[in-house]
Amino acid sequence: MNDERWVVLGLAHPRAGWFSQLAKWATTAAVPIDFVKCVSADEVRARLSGGRAYSALLVGGDVVGLDRDLVDSATSIGAAVLVVGPRTEHGWAEMGVSGHLPAQFERDDLLAALREFAPAISRVAPRLFEPSDRDVSLVRGRLVAVTGVPGAGSSIAAMALAQALGSDASNHGVVILADLALNGELAMLHDAQEIVPGLQEMVEAHRGARIPASEIRAMVFDAIDHGYHALLGLRRHRDWAAIRPRAFDATIDGLLRSYRFVIADVDADLEGEAETGSLDIEDRNLIARSTHARADLVLVVGNPTMKGLHGMCRLLRDLVAFGVASDQIVPVLNRSPKSPRLRAEAGRTLATLLNGSDALANIGNPLHLPERRDLEGCLRDAVKLPKSLGLPLYGEVTRRLHSAQDAITLPRGAEPKQVAPGSLGAWTEEAG
Repeated sequence: MNDERWVVLGLAHPRAGWFSQLAKWATTAAVPIDFVKCVSADEVRARLSGGRAYSALLVGGDVVGLDRDLVDSATSIGAAVLVVGPRTEHGWAEMGVSGHLPAQFERDDLLAALREFAPAISRVAPRLFEPSDRDVSLVRGRLVAVTGVPGAGSSIAAMALAQALGSDASNHGVVILADLALNGELAMLHDAQEIVPGLQEMVEAHRGARIPASEIRAMVFDAIDHGYHALLGLRRHRDWAAIRPRAFDATIDGLLRSYRFVIADVDADLEGEAETGSLDIEDRNLIARSTHARADLVLVVGNPTMKGLHGMCRLLRDLVAFGVASDQIVPVLNRSPKSPRLRAEAGRTLATLLNGSDALANIGNPLHLPERRDLEGCLRDAVKLPKSLGLPLYGEVTRRLHSAQDAITLPRGAEPKQVAPGSLGAWTEEAG
């Protein structure tokens, strides 16, 4: 095409030879591109979000800031990402990179790559990034989010569920409890002497290449007495600022590839930009929003008191408004009395409070966890929790997961499709 033209962003070290050479080609019209040089990954993101259409991003393979989020920022607006430099062991394809160019590429190499991967600027249209078949894991674990009103005991419920699942001989070594709360406390509850690595290091490791299961398992805490592994949480509340969205999604994918059950102890803060008008609040609530959006089940923990039931109803409505289906929600009342009459009364009260919400009509009866006076001693001595805490959760969770769709997820292209009669043509003697 004689009218081919590309608008290309460039990010590299200022002294990179290909960087200055490409600028000369663009200035002298040796190649039909508009070249925009950037000095940092933040500048690249700012330009990508500025509303101008871009064909491609050329970035040096050794540049600081080249991660999943930067690649996603480009691919989400339809721009290709081409990495320039010597080939390394990094999984560029896993990050969504479109192609690769050698450090000493020629004009023909550049034009061939642009024609293959980058749309000409006249044809750029907004599109969603579709992962290829090789990006889709064929086997996936189950993600169970455990949340609740403050002080209800959601962390203890998450520990009890993980312990009950891990005590099953068929689940040995395939259960992990992930501390995804902003004020992480699982390190204290497990008496973990070493709090590094944790969630922040795990997410940082997933900013680049795909992490094998062996490396993921090397970064978690082995809670031997409880029968599961634990991913320790953030050491400070403010560390949420270091969690990037695409890297966190890749972390969840890595955990689901490495474990059969991922139990997430997570906050219930689900507000985003649409509700508050603030991107900062949405970024702060990234972990909770992403976890609840991907969870197969959500356990909501509350107390059978007036204040506890009121807070639980509010949280249930927030979850449904966020997009969690009511049949994925399991209400749990912690510290329930032993009396069946009092338990039934608490269940009726919860149903009455939710009676006006059609979206919560089929939420089901709450599970009841008993009050245990010896619980504090178990936590202090870092020994197993009482089995009576985990058995109700284990039974309900396994029943729900087994009745749901199978854990194997296939790419869309691999799904069977019905063939309409006559659509494949016909063979005749004359044609043969």
